[in-house]
Amino acid sequence: MPQTLQARSLVTASQTIQHPTVTISADGIITKIEPDSAPKTATNTLAATFFDIHTHGGAGHDFMEATPEVFRKLGGFLASHGVGHYLPTTVTASVDRTLTSLEGIAKEIERSSGSDWDAKHARPVGIHLEGPFISHAKRGVHPPAQILPPDIGLFDRFQQAAAGHIRLITIAPEIPGALDLIHHCAQQGVRVSIGHSNATAAEARAGIEAGARSATHTFNAMRPLDHREPGVLGVALDEDALYAELICDGVHVAPELVRLWLKAKGPHHGILVTDSMAAAGMPDGEYTLGTFKVHVADGRALAADDLARGKQTLAGSVLTLDRAVANLQRFTGAPLDVAVRLASNNPAILLGLGDTIDGIQSGKPANFNIFNQTGELEGTMLSGRLVQ
Repeated sequence: MPQTLQARSLVTASQTIQHPTVTISADGIITKIEPDSAPKTATNTLAATFFDIHTHGGAGHDFMEATPEVFRKLGGFLASHGVGHYLPTTVTASVDRTLTSLEGIAKEIERSSGSDWDAKHARPVGIHLEGPFISHAKRGVHPPAQILPPDIGLFDRFQQAAAGHIRLITIAPEIPGALDLIHHCAQQGVRVSIGHSNATAAEARAGIEAGARSATHTFNAMRPLDHREPGVLGVALDEDALYAELICDGVHVAPELVRLWLKAKGPHHGILVTDSMAAAGMPDGEYTLGTFKVHVADGRALAADDLARGKQTLAGSVLTLDRAVANLQRFTGAPLDVAVRLASNNPAILLGLGDTIDGIQSGKPANFNIFNQTGELEGTMLSGRLVQ
């Protein structure tokens, strides 16, 4: 049956509509949005569902497993935290393992566009290839033996295995051959993000000139800022047109620097991501990220091998995107409309998917996050059906 939603406000990509009534058809499509028609006593805020462009997994599973069962479980897990669409993200592994994972992920992306897809699950809409074309100096937990020099031919093999679904790739621009690969990817419409990089400022700018459009988990796995050599981090913060991811969990980046990032990137070029791994949504314990072990305790995911040697190396996060949005508001004082656009509208625009993913208008699927008056997520609707 048709249904209606009423709220205090509705946050769209370009405006905030006050006291709206949203009419939804029986098949989950928005048919009408009427401003100033809801009771003035309404307290909820409606906004687009989140789009996580950097997630390795959660609920005990890793996207590199690439099986239908894993995607069903993770699709439900992500939806329960407000995510409507996402890019399953790979981690550096052997070429054969990567090819196999890409083939499995591509099948699930194509299945998600079919009529048999469960509307209560977040939809994978592309792949984020993180590695193997990254810097050894800033590899984080990516296994050094599997890191490879940039290679157009190898990327094309990856894209063929992925059936053309690689939409985002992280590359360190300072590595020989990287600029040619960045240009090649950009020419194909694949967005390039600078990350896991020890680039100088000049090398980072060369990457942007070659076609890079974003920075991967800003501050993390980057050359640190120096007042005479700003490096890749300085360029990521200073270059107005460059999008920049942030893991807003209070572990990867201190609140003071979250505030600096928001001031630098503003409401239009900051992107909230999770970089979540299998332990997200799970109790403390031992998990895997790709092929290596991760120890999780007190909200921190650390590479187990490094930890055994007395070194603490972050290995993804246990963050969910609803918590990232709440943390951004808490750390910076940003209003809810700004926080949700950083997790929905901005990533969609970066990938050229703004009209399809976060389009809140008549004729589009009724995908909404519902926030209470304190700015916390209290419900999610996908194609007109409540997830939680």
